[in-house]
Amino acid sequence: MEKYATLPVVAGRLPEAIRDFLRRLLQSRLVEALFVLLPLPAENSAAPAIVSHPELLQIASPLDPVMPVNSAKLISAITRLASSPQKLGVVLRPCELRALIELVKLKQASLTNLLLIGVDCPGTYSVSDYGKLAQEAAASVKELLDKFQNGGEDPLLRRACQVCEHPVPMNSDLTIGLIGVDFNQNVLIGSNTEAGEKVIKELQLPMTEARDRETAIAKLVSRRANRREQFFQEIQSQVRGLDNLRATFARCVNCHNCKTACPLCYCQECFFDSSAFEFEAPKYLNWAQRRGALRMPTDTLLFHLTRMNHMATSCVGCGMCTEACPNNVPVFNLFRLVGDQLQKTFGYLPGRSLEDELPLATFKEEELTEVGI
Repeated sequence: MEKYATLPVVAGRLPEAIRDFLRRLLQSRLVEALFVLLPLPAENSAAPAIVSHPELLQIASPLDPVMPVNSAKLISAITRLASSPQKLGVVLRPCELRALIELVKLKQASLTNLLLIGVDCPGTYSVSDYGKLAQEAAASVKELLDKFQNGGEDPLLRRACQVCEHPVPMNSDLTIGLIGVDFNQNVLIGSNTEAGEKVIKELQLPMTEARDRETAIAKLVSRRANRREQFFQEIQSQVRGLDNLRATFARCVNCHNCKTACPLCYCQECFFDSSAFEFEAPKYLNWAQRRGALRMPTDTLLFHLTRMNHMATSCVGCGMCTEACPNNVPVFNLFRLVGDQLQKTFGYLPGRSLEDELPLATFKEEELTEVGI
């Protein structure tokens, strides 16, 4: 059961309080380095970085409402070949944590020597929108969090965030709790593991009871779940039938950016990047002659359906696929819809637990009897 401590916020300066907490983690040697967002110079954005000097945490921006990459991919890159030799604290959003848990189960990442720090997530803007809004001073952390606290959300947030029903971290050692508190005065630091309890004890944070947290979380999840169901109804009508499905992906140019951005597409050698899809000119011309016209590049729909077949059970709905598309193909819409239905079929929530077996890697004799399998 999660235990909570209080982190005071002075004069409503929430980001500064979080930075000070992270700085104390580093100074006390509870971690040797921290993986956290840092602002990019003159770009009105931020990027993940590994910080080893406490003074650099004065500019850390873990609450900035922008997610340029699902950081589970980066933690996989750091730990896939070998575990971290030193204690590394990683500050992640809920969808990033869930993706990381899936990658660990897929043997693409290691949690050894990691201190997982999850943050309640009010949502994020696209990188381009955030850059514009930040330049206009219209996307401040405080404004977004105030809306979040008062039961409202910015309609400019990414669609993936607007329909996300998991705004609270799972499987973290520590949780930075923003829901159910007046974060102009304090935030919650939740401990879920012995490692988390050690941090609270070492930093001498006063324990508290989070009386309003569960109620506030339930209200937020309910609002987003209702919005998600409306979203699914819209998408179902848009993609029903082969013609509509083709139209949905019509602008795809086979750049494979969605695959590259997806935290769950981990294959080192992808079939669609292989020579299997390289053909001589006569084949293209013969196909065009037989059909009257040949859409180029070929096999775009096959690519998306195959990729979805591979990773839909582990899709965490982060929406990075759509963010990466240069032609605004709504990849997330279909993947989120199919992923949700498939995960419900197997009774599986990706990233919920390391103990949950991967559906496609587990045979259960009594499974799918309703469809005659």
